[in-house]
Amino acid sequence: MSDNFRVGLIVPSSNVTMETEIPAMLHSRPDHFQESFTFHGSRMRMQSVTQEELERMDEQSEDCATLLSDARCDVLAYACLIGIMAQGPGYHEESEATLHERTVENDAAAPVVTSAGALVRALERLEAERIALIAPYMESLTRMMIDYFESTGVEVIDYEALECPDNLEVARLDQRNLLSIADGLDTDGADALVLSSCVQMPSLASIQAAEDRFGLPVFSAATATTYEILDHLGLSTQVPGAGRLLAGGINK
Repeated sequence: MSDNFRVGLIVPSSNVTMETEIPAMLHSRPDHFQESFTFHGSRMRMQSVTQEELERMDEQSEDCATLLSDARCDVLAYACLIGIMAQGPGYHEESEATLHERTVENDAAAPVVTSAGALVRALERLEAERIALIAPYMESLTRMMIDYFESTGVEVIDYEALECPDNLEVARLDQRNLLSIADGLDTDGADALVLSSCVQMPSLASIQAAEDRFGLPVFSAATATTYEILDHLGLSTQVPGAGRLLAGGINK
């Protein structure tokens, strides 16, 4: 008998990638797990990736959590890494606690993971203290994200900011270019490579290829979020072809 799980997705209104990459990973799990997943979204208005729009967007997240808890979702995922990190160091913990409380108040308690928190914790799980990363954001927001990582004790030794403020344009970035962009990064002293620090920037098809090329753990905001969705559901964290984080056997 299969287990059926409802995954609630709190997403920016212009986001289209999380709702393709995360379902793709969960639906690719081996049949012997005998699971099924359905995905249920609630949207926060955001078109341009600017500090002002991100702040207005985040204010809508509590209503989204309440609405998704009406559907009795088993886990909620807030999918906008920079939307959390732009609010200042440590905000993922505050956001996750607040959104969880909204589900409790609605008599539908569900764990909440933010993509920002998931990425921070993925680095901890992989014991990655020095990383290189690729981000689609403007330079100012990218620096804000780097400061957020460094506040957790992680050093960003090199990065590439693609400076793409239009969120729909971010979704159209060709992930086939990610390997060549990563080739230009200094990864010699890195413990891990973040191929996409944004759940809107596609990267899933390139994760394993990047691991094979660079010999480092390679992951993205989407793979980190998927790991925590599975972990909160009490399931194996194994997803084929999605990098070392989702290969199974990572300490929780």
